[in-house]
Amino acid sequence: MKTDLAIVMTVEEVADYLRVNRRTVYRLTVSRKLPGFKVGATWRFKRADIDDWIAAQAASPLAEGPAEGRRTR
Repeated sequence: MKTDLAIVMTVEEVADYLRVNRRTVYRLTVSRKLPGFKVGATWRFKRADIDDWIAAQAASPLAEGPAEGRRTR
């Protein structure tokens, strides 16, 4: 029996989970900022890895300030 953390997700599922566009998931994955792995020609993601990535992003000092490359007014 699988636990929720053992679930493997698709790009579409990760995009829905993070509430971002699929292109954002691809961009973050290819730049190795989002943990994922390829099965054939398609990307897959472990739910536990995505949850860990979210926690790391929330704990990052950059999470408190403006996004890198964005202007503040």
